[in-house]
Amino acid sequence: MEAEEEGLLVAESMLADLPEPVQRYMSFTGVLDKPWINSVKLKYSGKFRQGLDRPWMPMTARQVYTISPPSFVWDARFKVMGLPLLRAWDEYKSGHAHMFAKLAGIRTIFDVRGAELDQGALLRYLSEMIWFPIAFLGENISWQAVDDISADVQIEDAGNSVSGRLFFDDQGRPTNFTAMRYREIDGHFSLDPWSTPITGYGKLAGLNLPTQGQAVWNLESGDLMYVDLQIEEIKYNPPI
Repeated sequence: MEAEEEGLLVAESMLADLPEPVQRYMSFTGVLDKPWINSVKLKYSGKFRQGLDRPWMPMTARQVYTISPPSFVWDARFKVMGLPLLRAWDEYKSGHAHMFAKLAGIRTIFDVRGAELDQGALLRYLSEMIWFPIAFLGENISWQAVDDISADVQIEDAGNSVSGRLFFDDQGRPTNFTAMRYREIDGHFSLDPWSTPITGYGKLAGLNLPTQGQAVWNLESGDLMYVDLQIEEIKYNPPI
């Protein structure tokens, strides 16, 4: 699919080869006859924590995505002891990721790059395509049928590929995304089960989309929910 084509609309024929639950999902979103999406701006709020024994921090974030090729920039602010002291930045472009954070604009908390972070960032992008579902129709996306409530999805970019499983309810609403993702622990990485359950829906930018969800590490020691967010605004094809 050439995302750059001016005036391209999503047609029913584009959905014909998708697994049945994915067709149901696309119908739920309302993408038929909608313009193709090349870029996205997202705004949300919520809370974040680094571990079960760590306090929740209020969070606000803005994120910008491009579709072809896949990329994102995430800029988040966190309150520490009630003060907006922590800022984190996460980006993915041309197959590589970079994440860093600073406290009070001075002290670097972490600054990470590497193959494991690249894998995690591309998986994050794949899971967050639920906010711009037209991207699931791109030529860099492949689907594999599983059953009537789930399907496996894979994305390829810059010679790399990652995959996960999307789950849907009877109405076609996405309910969860699961994958094996690298998790950074004190400078080391562990490949662990990861999921992003969805707990709220609404209409944004003309589409039916998830509006509330979490991010969870599904560890042997128990689930660690570390993000809880609420989408506030989505803009499609804004100037980047």
